[in-house]
Amino acid sequence: MGLTIVPQCYPSGVTITSRQNPLVARFRDAARGDAVGVMLLDGAHLVADAIGAGIAIRLAAVTAASRDAADLRELLAGLARAAVEVATVSAPVMDAISPVRSSSAIVALAERPAGTAERIYAGTPLVVIAVDVQDPGNVGAIARVAEAAGATGLVAIAGSANPYGWKALRGSMGSALRLPIITGLSADAAIDDAMRRGCRIVAAVPRGGRSIFDADLTGPLAVLIGGEGQGLPAALVDAADERVTIPMQAPVESLNAAVTAALILYEARRQRSVRA
Repeated sequence: MGLTIVPQCYPSGVTITSRQNPLVARFRDAARGDAVGVMLLDGAHLVADAIGAGIAIRLAAVTAASRDAADLRELLAGLARAAVEVATVSAPVMDAISPVRSSSAIVALAERPAGTAERIYAGTPLVVIAVDVQDPGNVGAIARVAEAAGATGLVAIAGSANPYGWKALRGSMGSALRLPIITGLSADAAIDDAMRRGCRIVAAVPRGGRSIFDADLTGPLAVLIGGEGQGLPAALVDAADERVTIPMQAPVESLNAAVTAALILYEARRQRSVRA
């Protein structure tokens, strides 16, 4: 269950101009990942996606200059209908609470969605297990391609970047708000869970595996994607039911983790559509 954020009653018509205001600390804690159960949504796109996904938004902040902007009017109306408290802040305060280099016009604090194994392994599972993928942008991009390819969920094991961190959320372009995601499991626990639910375990390796175009990627499947540089641990590769490799023209030896996930997932989607 997400952490309930207690309203602080920021009066409409009053602009917060001090960086020492408690609001600033709350947003900074969320940006660092220190606020348990809370995530920071930076920018109108993510806030709108959260509303559409039914995510509980507890507090938003908007700059005084942007409050009456045409492109934010509908979004602010949606927040009002959901009874979300919206604080008006000065540009310097927004610079302090928005973690991006060019601060956004609006940011929000929301409860993290609760991913469950029942949702991830529903139907004929096609699950990505990210193993030590430490770059938040890669984790976010994996969530995005997983949703786009029709995967049923993502497991980001301990050691991978938090998919609900602000960089990963931006990289997912909102997909992490809709795709069922589980975090915090060890690799062994995540694989055991997938196997108990009838999944074959497929390990993505840069060389020596069966071509993804020759491997059987139909049926319940959990795809292991390794981190940047080191890839998957040898023990996990050895224990997998299948090892798959993406054919590459020399001298290229490996691909980005998110690109690897995308190619495997879309080949799985193609095979499943052919055999449907």
